[in-house]
Amino acid sequence: METSLKGKKLLLLGGDTFSVDIVRTARAMGIYTIVTDWYDTRRSPAKLEADEYWNISTEAYDELLTKMREEHVDGVFTGFTDSYLPVYQHLCELGGYPCYGTKEQFECFTNKSQYKALCHQFHVPAVEAYDENCEDIHFPVLVKPVDSSGSRGISICKDHNEMMDAIEKGKQFSKQQKVLIERYMEGREVTIFWLFVDGDAYLTGIGNRHVQPCGEGLIPLPVGYTFPSIHTLKYQQDVEQNAKAMFKYAGIRNGMMFMQCKVEDDTCYVYDIGYRLTGSLEYKILEKIYGINPLKMMLRYALTGSMQSQKEILRINPVYPYPAFNVSCLCAPGTIKNIEGLEKLRNNPYILGTNIAHMPGDTITEQMQGLLAQITVRILGYADKLENLLPMMNKIEQTIQVFDVNGNNLRLNNHIRKEDIEGQIILN
Repeated sequence: METSLKGKKLLLLGGDTFSVDIVRTARAMGIYTIVTDWYDTRRSPAKLEADEYWNISTEAYDELLTKMREEHVDGVFTGFTDSYLPVYQHLCELGGYPCYGTKEQFECFTNKSQYKALCHQFHVPAVEAYDENCEDIHFPVLVKPVDSSGSRGISICKDHNEMMDAIEKGKQFSKQQKVLIERYMEGREVTIFWLFVDGDAYLTGIGNRHVQPCGEGLIPLPVGYTFPSIHTLKYQQDVEQNAKAMFKYAGIRNGMMFMQCKVEDDTCYVYDIGYRLTGSLEYKILEKIYGINPLKMMLRYALTGSMQSQKEILRINPVYPYPAFNVSCLCAPGTIKNIEGLEKLRNNPYILGTNIAHMPGDTITEQMQGLLAQITVRILGYADKLENLLPMMNKIEQTIQVFDVNGNNLRLNNHIRKEDIEGQIILN
């Protein structure tokens, strides 16, 4: 518990399953937590974990501000969803609360066309894009909404007809009715993680993002991460300073960011960015590695306007002393009756945390296929040495089972292979 935060009141916008971890973390820091949205506790389970919850829409600004002043709320926060970011920023602005980003920054880094242009301007490699009327399009291509997240509205197209259909589909998931057309790149993926403190950018790590195919025309989904990626040193040498110049130009001062990339010829090409927390929950790993937790830092900022002391920041090194991982368990459509195996992992000292995205009683629908919503359970941990990493990940993979109401196992086979990891990790 942090004495300086004890009893301070935090309003969390949105109470989905990911927000449960935000509430638990905040409460462990001594923060009094309040969750608000207009959903019931079934759809907003973080409400049941909080000290208090309100059934007020996150966009009911006048009602919220009145209630916040009555209850002496000290700060506002939101977590894992792009759509909440402008709401969060506007509420902070109206109420005079600390906000880690500006309106313009959130607009830029939730719009794929804008941040791609910014990457090109500062020579940060990004996946090549096409205009839909371009005559020199090389298929396959990826069509996606410019302002959506969670893999919604994304299609892989092998010819012009499929591309035109995908454009119409993608527009349905875009508030701006716009899509981005990119060269579809196969092969390995990485995610690059950044932390910002008082205008300085810190590369906290690069993780190998292990994905598997999910069906014709659907993008591959992650089944796990391994840290730190072999691509870290080359990225530091070739791109890190360009990225820092880009962040400085954008005026970013605090918070965190992730960049999802395709790797080609040992170069990391950005295809997605989030200026927020991400479902990989890597902050649990960073706390073990550095003793620094970006989620805790951002919660502290929400209540005090300060992230962390410079002394603690100096611990950061993107090449870790031992390997770490995230196992993401995908499930087929069905209504979940029970999840087995979690209790077997609780006493394992190498397990750093779990996240249950779908609880018993939840339904994974047919429409969720090919979306990140198919991920049902995430397990994070580390290994004492590299040769123990894959056996530990596979043991977790075999331990977690998800059964539907008819007794069928919904778990998809997402076994991570030796060749997926071999030669992909570098240790300090």
